[in-house]
Amino acid sequence: MSTTLRLRPTASPAEPPPERRRGGWRDFRRAYAGFVRTAAAALAVLLAMDALLLWERRRYRAEAERLRASMSAVERERTDAILGADEDRLRLTMELLRRRATGDGALHLAVAVDEGRLLLEREGARLRDMRVEVGASRRVGAPPDTMHVAAPRGARTVARVLGPDDAWEVPRWVYEDRGLPVPAARADRTVKGALGARAVLLSGGAVLYTLPVAGPLNEPSYVMPGAVRARLEDLEAIAANLVPGMTVYLY
Repeated sequence: MSTTLRLRPTASPAEPPPERRRGGWRDFRRAYAGFVRTAAAALAVLLAMDALLLWERRRYRAEAERLRASMSAVERERTDAILGADEDRLRLTMELLRRRATGDGALHLAVAVDEGRLLLEREGARLRDMRVEVGASRRVGAPPDTMHVAAPRGARTVARVLGPDDAWEVPRWVYEDRGLPVPAARADRTVKGALGARAVLLSGGAVLYTLPVAGPLNEPSYVMPGAVRARLEDLEAIAANLVPGMTVYLY
């Protein structure tokens, strides 16, 4: 009897895994060219803004040192004393205004400027506490026609309450501050809803507004200097209480 031998096929050796090649910066740049260009442009803009701020800071310091150097010792001491007294006087005035608002028996608004809060109060009771953004104080306009706009403070009254269909003349310096072309005619600067769907004009020119959908203030990251921007839902919630003559304390 013959015996048949059957041979099992030998297993082929396992193939080594394909070598993974780690792409370098050149491959990443080719694959995401648009993203790299955008990131580089944003970085360049940030660096330019930092350089401009540093230059302005050095210029202001140099000007201040030059002015102080031209003073006598007595004048420098007198200037420092006046500045210190002015700061103390401002702090005292704001504290008195805060206490006056707390004790006011009539329904009123209070804006804690440094805290970024808008309060609806009566006799010390806070009926609604709202977050707001206050435009930073700075010099605006185009040289030589410039002016310093400061955060509003003091006791004001409601002059007018605006709705979504009310127009408001946007100052020229707002366009210049945002780097936008300034319309030549005043009629073109009068924009319906320029202060949002709900806004409050205060005595003295101060403005309490909401984010608009039209005009140069339609930018979430930009708050008009010297103004207060609130959320639309907050002003809508207290709209029935906003009447001309209502006192608004800003401290």
